[in-house]
Amino acid sequence: MPTDTRQPALPVPLGTARGARPRRRERPRRAVPRMLPNPLAAVVLTLFLLFFVIPVLWLMLAATKTDGQLVQSNPLAFGSWHALRVNWDKLTAYQSDAIFLWLRNSAVYSFGALIITLCVAIPAGYALAMTEFRGRRALLVATLVVMLMPNTTLVVPLFLEINAVHLIGSMWSIILPYAFYPFGVYLTYIYFSTALPRELLDAARLDGCSEFGAFTRVALPLAAPIVALVGFFSFVANWTNYFLPYVMLPQSSQFPVQVGLGTLLDNVPQFNPTVGALAVQRPEIALATLLAITPVLVVFLFSQRYLVAGLLAGATKG
Repeated sequence: MPTDTRQPALPVPLGTARGARPRRRERPRRAVPRMLPNPLAAVVLTLFLLFFVIPVLWLMLAATKTDGQLVQSNPLAFGSWHALRVNWDKLTAYQSDAIFLWLRNSAVYSFGALIITLCVAIPAGYALAMTEFRGRRALLVATLVVMLMPNTTLVVPLFLEINAVHLIGSMWSIILPYAFYPFGVYLTYIYFSTALPRELLDAARLDGCSEFGAFTRVALPLAAPIVALVGFFSFVANWTNYFLPYVMLPQSSQFPVQVGLGTLLDNVPQFNPTVGALAVQRPEIALATLLAITPVLVVFLFSQRYLVAGLLAGATKG
């Protein structure tokens, strides 16, 4: 008599379809320990905040005081609106509104050089990144070397070159050296060589674009963050440059605001006891300094979104 060798079917768990795998029991999740804030990091950040904020706060409050209050009163105490008005009137009366003339000169020099810098540095960085030619590596090395040199070491050679073409004392003696900005060329080279897909340029060339058309219609719109970054760094470097205009420009009416601040400092009795009727008080210097840094602050506030994108551009390849 044949015997049934089949084994009895195992009972299927409730709620599980026949033929489906039973669900695994989920392990209980471990509670993630809550990280306590590091007190050392908080102390360091607080010290840095105080180190950078207190001088700016003192500078803003110094413009609202008289010279006596600046020395005797609380350094972080507000003076008065009347003292601020008096300091403003005295500052604007110095050499018949010389402070506004210096600010205008700085704007002309900085923006004029900025336009030339963007027209030269961006295409140069693109060419170094996207083309191969003889001497390309040597040109990159030369750009790096010049970029690492302090600006003061180039003042004497620049003076000799500008003097050879008889441009000393003109605005071009400031704009042309300002426009020479190898750091912008290197930043643009890094961006185009790491963050711009070459396939986009190849596709543009297949569609009939020339090399110039691929640069202006494809590469340049995508490089807006790095253009803003190069423009901001160039503008700040031009606006804050002191030594080059001091050497190149002989007349006070041609000075940018940085050299003008030096002229004001020379007429402070506490720094130069020999000054006469053109004496300038220290609160007026503080007010002039605030006027000098305001354009850089305004440019930064309007371009900070592009600056963040430009700093991250080229951080990863592809």
